[in-house]
Amino acid sequence: MSKLRLAVIGAGPAGIYASDLILKAERDFEVSIDLFDLLPAPYGLVRYGVAPDHPRIKGIIRALYEVLDRGDIRFFGNVKYGTDITLDDLKNHYNAVIFATGAIADASLNIPGADLDGSYGAADFVNWYDAHPDFPTTWPLDAKEIAVIGNGNVALDVARMLIKRPEDLLSTDIPHHVYEGLKASPVTDVHVFGRRGPAQVKFSPLELREALHIEGVQAIVYDEDFQYDEGSQAAIDSNNQVRVMVKTLEDLRENPQEPQERRLHLHFFASPKEILGEDGKVTGLRIEKTKLDGTGNVTLTGETLEFAAQAVYRAVGYFGSPVDQMPFDAKYGVIKNDEGRVLDVDGNQIPGTYCTGWIKRGPVGLIGHTKADAIETISHVIADRAMWWEPSSPSEDAVVETLRSRGVDYIAWENW
Repeated sequence: MSKLRLAVIGAGPAGIYASDLILKAERDFEVSIDLFDLLPAPYGLVRYGVAPDHPRIKGIIRALYEVLDRGDIRFFGNVKYGTDITLDDLKNHYNAVIFATGAIADASLNIPGADLDGSYGAADFVNWYDAHPDFPTTWPLDAKEIAVIGNGNVALDVARMLIKRPEDLLSTDIPHHVYEGLKASPVTDVHVFGRRGPAQVKFSPLELREALHIEGVQAIVYDEDFQYDEGSQAAIDSNNQVRVMVKTLEDLRENPQEPQERRLHLHFFASPKEILGEDGKVTGLRIEKTKLDGTGNVTLTGETLEFAAQAVYRAVGYFGSPVDQMPFDAKYGVIKNDEGRVLDVDGNQIPGTYCTGWIKRGPVGLIGHTKADAIETISHVIADRAMWWEPSSPSEDAVVETLRSRGVDYIAWENW
C-alpha cells in the first residue's frame, strides 16, 4: 500500500472541502494532508468576505471548523507559498499539491475616472469591514451620496453596510474600528447601478429582501426601469429564483416605502461610462441607459445621465491572482487547467499539480459549486497515482523543519 502525502495551498472552503473529500473517497492508499494558508486564520472568504450582519452564511465556518478539528488534516497558517514554502519544497515533501488560492482581488472596471480619489474596489472595502489583517483599520467615509456599480450580492453587501444604521450592527461581530468609522459617516443616499433589468440581476432572493427592508432606510426603485422582453419572460417562467426577485422588486414598485433619512436607490439598465471628478476627487457617475434586445441581453441607447456622488464602489466581481510557478490565464484570472489538472503553456498536464475552487474556474458560483469542483479535482488526483512526484523527504517532520529553518512563524491548528 502506497501513501499520498498531499499539500493543499489555501484554507478557504475550496481547500478544506478538497482535503475532507479525498480523506473520505474510495481509495487503496493512505492519505496525509498538510493545509497551508497565507493568513494566520483559516476559512478564506467565508471569514474575510462576508458582511458581519450575515451570521447565517458565517455559519458555514462551523462545518469547516469541525473538519479541521478532527485532527487528520494539519493546518499551517501564516505561510506564504512562493517564499516561505516553494514549489521545489513541495516536490521534496509531497506527492502532489492542490492549489485552492481563490480570487480576492477586484476585477478591473476600465472606464475613465476609475483611479480617482474616492473610487474604491468593493473587495478592498469588504476586507476593511471584515478586519482583514493586510488592510488598514481606517477607511474614508466622508461621502453623503455614494454610487455602487454592480448587480451581484457583493454590491448589495457593500450598499447595505454603507447605508445601514451603525447601531443596528452592534448585535453582530462587527469590529470596533469599523463601527466607529460607519458611525461617523454622513451618508444619506446609496445608489446601486446594474447594466441589465430586474429579470437579469445576480442577487439572491434573500440578499435582495434584506436590502429592501433595512430599519430606517427607504428603498426606492424607478418605474422606467421595469422592462421585460421575451428573454426576460422566459427566465421568469422557467426560474423560480428569477420569478421571486422580479416579484419582490415589483412589490416595492407598487408599494413605495415611507420616506426615511437614509435612502437606498436601485437603478437598472444603467451602464457605467465615466466616474466624474474635480481636482482628482470623485464628484459623480455618468451612466448610459441600456435597453433589452429581445434575448434578455442589452444594447446601449446613447442616452446618458449623471448622478452626484462623492464616492464610487466598483463591485464588478473578484479576480484571481497569479500563483508562483503555475501557468496563469490572465484573461480569466485562473490557473490553466483541465478539470483541475494543471496544464503547461502547450496544454499538457503538469504532473503532481492540481487546482480547485475559484482559482480553477473563476469567481462564480456558491458553496455547492465549490464542493463539486473539489470532487472533480480529487478524482483526478486519485486516478493519477502514476504521475505523482517522488519526494526525497516525505516525512511529516521534514516540512516543519523546512519552515523552522527559514524562521517562518507558522500558526498550527491548536495555536489558532
